Amino acid sequence: MIPHGVEIFVGLEPIDLRWGIDRLAGVVLERIGRDAQGGALFVFFGRRRDRLKLVFHDGTGMCLFYKRLDERVFRVPEPLDEGASTVVLEERELDDLLDGIAIEPAKPRGRRRRIH
Repeated sequence: MIPHGVEIFVGLEPIDLRWGIDRLAGVVLERIGRDAQGGALFVFFGRRRDRLKLVFHDGTGMCLFYKRLDERVFRVPEPLDEGASTVVLEERELDDLLDGIAIEPAKPRGRRRRIH
């Protein structure tokens, strides 16, 4: 369902997990400066970081996924710049994030994780 090569943005500020698709689309615009229907994938955490919501537009409509870890917390990636509100991940890093695995900081060589 999620296409290969999609841009992945992780919001670092916690959200209220009661928010639905429309409110999260507004958060995407307000905090990340992107259109939620632009084809990118957006990840948001709750305050305790044991739950997340993932939002993206698949070309036919908005999709909302919710995940709660049973025994751990999500390892939120560290931004390269202090004060950044968003981190851009690669697909492999998203897989690790969803599995509760800590994401290592980006290495200086090769493609660097962009900060917004």
